[in-house]
Amino acid sequence: MKKLLASTCLTFGLLGGASFASAADCGSVTIASMNWQSAEVLSNLDKFILNEGYGCSADITVGDTVPTITSMAEKGQPDIAPEAWIDLLPDVVKKGTEEGRIVQVGSPLPDGGVQGWWIPKYLADAHPDIKTIGDALKHPELFPDPEDAKKGAIVNGPQGWGGTVVTSQLYKAFDAEKAGFTLVDTGSAAGLDGSIAKAYERKEGWVGYYWAPTALLGKYQMVKLEAGVPEDAAEWKRCITVADCPDPKPAAWPVDHVVTLVAKPFSEKVGPEVMDYLKKRSWSNDTVNKLMAWMTDNQATGEDGAKHFLEENKDIWTKWVSPEAAKKIEAAL
Repeated sequence: MKKLLASTCLTFGLLGGASFASAADCGSVTIASMNWQSAEVLSNLDKFILNEGYGCSADITVGDTVPTITSMAEKGQPDIAPEAWIDLLPDVVKKGTEEGRIVQVGSPLPDGGVQGWWIPKYLADAHPDIKTIGDALKHPELFPDPEDAKKGAIVNGPQGWGGTVVTSQLYKAFDAEKAGFTLVDTGSAAGLDGSIAKAYERKEGWVGYYWAPTALLGKYQMVKLEAGVPEDAAEWKRCITVADCPDPKPAAWPVDHVVTLVAKPFSEKVGPEVMDYLKKRSWSNDTVNKLMAWMTDNQATGEDGAKHFLEENKDIWTKWVSPEAAKKIEAAL
């Protein structure tokens, strides 16, 4: 019996030592927070869970799709991009993966990301003939440019977003300028959101770039325009995602694959428990929409949203982490 007890204690001691070593191995972590709401709250969620559950020393660094993924693929920094929309930079991701600088460890949004050009539902209801991008381009008068009412306006995202590059290229591909439209730079995520809110309050026309899942599309009903042309992966790769490509051709916007990217050196440094968490950590678009709606209504930060999610959704996040980590996370809330 004494031998069994000693053996058991030794086993637990070894396991405890392994767990401690795993936490110690985690060390410092840099997590990229993109400047949109779902990515902001996810980066803060990862920070809280890694720090409190796994003993990491994680900090958030602000980034955007293009510079962050490019930096990871070329330099192996930052360590984690929790919500990477990789279809926007297919060649960069492919090269970084093949050269062993980055790894894909799972998808935070298994439903996929939906990007494209949208119009308000009230306008779609009033003009049922407008279903495609081509249909909308026939009616610049319905989407007046605030600087020149004689022209229509297509509203773009801020610089640094992959979606902004694509919208600029599709603007050229669909000959929007010839159709009487200008391309409007909103300058920031807040500027883009504000333009939709303003249009809704005044029941004015609006057409431009947006994506799902988002709290804003839950608050303001928008209808995504069909491209009117099929998907073309080759053209998407050749020109539509390349900012300085001069001759893009029309193609449909595919549903995006959203993954968690991890720098290869980090993946080899940390213990398996941390990588297991990053592989398992995912949530549905519906879950994210509800969380972001709460954040918007309460003017909550990404840190506030992460804590709210952990407090209200134990049934979801405890499946991502080890039992030991779950106890530590609960104690820290």
